[in-house]
Amino acid sequence: MNPGARRIAGISLDLDDLWTYLRIHGDSRWVARPSYLQSVVPLALDALDQAGVKLTFFVVGSDAAIPANAPLLQRIVDQGHEIGNHSFEHEPWLHRLTPMELEAEVVRTQDTIAQVTGTKPVGFRGPGYSWCPRLFEILVEQGYLYDASTLPTYLGPLARRYYFWTSTLSSEERAVRSALFGHFEDGLRSVKPYFWRLSAGRTLLEIPVTTFPLLKIPFHFSYLNYLSRWSESLALGYLRTALTACRLSGTSPSFILHPLDIVGGEQVPELAFFPAMDRPSARKIALFARVMTIYQKSFALVPMSIHARALMSGARLAVRYPGALPVQGPGLERERQCAAS
Repeated sequence: MNPGARRIAGISLDLDDLWTYLRIHGDSRWVARPSYLQSVVPLALDALDQAGVKLTFFVVGSDAAIPANAPLLQRIVDQGHEIGNHSFEHEPWLHRLTPMELEAEVVRTQDTIAQVTGTKPVGFRGPGYSWCPRLFEILVEQGYLYDASTLPTYLGPLARRYYFWTSTLSSEERAVRSALFGHFEDGLRSVKPYFWRLSAGRTLLEIPVTTFPLLKIPFHFSYLNYLSRWSESLALGYLRTALTACRLSGTSPSFILHPLDIVGGEQVPELAFFPAMDRPSARKIALFARVMTIYQKSFALVPMSIHARALMSGARLAVRYPGALPVQGPGLERERQCAAS
């Protein structure tokens, strides 16, 4: 596929392991670090190969540090995909970390990935779409090309309520997770890529996870999977409408995948609480193939670094300040800060 033949879109997969989902859910079994990577990575690579898609795997550093996972990471690279930084401990509350802790999350992961694969990551995505201004400063200091942590949607609080409703979290644990999946005002942020304006005149490219322009409703694969429980035609029609809105608004999309988009409940019964886990893996993979076919009729799907460089060499992008919202008013102005920053 020639990326220059039509508009391009970035595509990525957050390689969240079984233990990360249990941890967010408040399940104490996460401490033993149960993993499904040995089965999920080959499954994902086969599905991507069938679809003819190369993407960016955002990898958790503590998983990359396990010797048994090194061949999996090498296979990802050998098959033409790239690897990004998804933090070391996959804590979806990066804004609560001290600057020293935050830097360790970034640096330990990039050093581990570089040691295993021979290549340093150039992109970062915060777990649970978490971020703060100090994170962006660290990424620039470490020479990153882009960040991809933001999710411009109004639905973050609803997603958080669902997780709280299905979990056994204590009040203290809920307090730690109080910003999980973001805030209502995140829906006011741009769905189009832009530059963060940082200290000393420095900038960092931000590639948001694309949501439906204007409506700000997510349409990444997890949502399509959920809709398909009622009607695959409805899910695919929604995707086509969202992609049309992206083309008409001049939005270059970033499409995100997760392991549970292709793994069925029959394979990981521990995650039955997760939406659409009542669908078997075979049906999810079949839907994935149809989604990729539809997407590639409108956009050339490429790894995130290629998407980032194309954005930086193309039309002039807007410049925004971390925490600044396009609309200000009572209850809307918010500045995300890192602890003790």
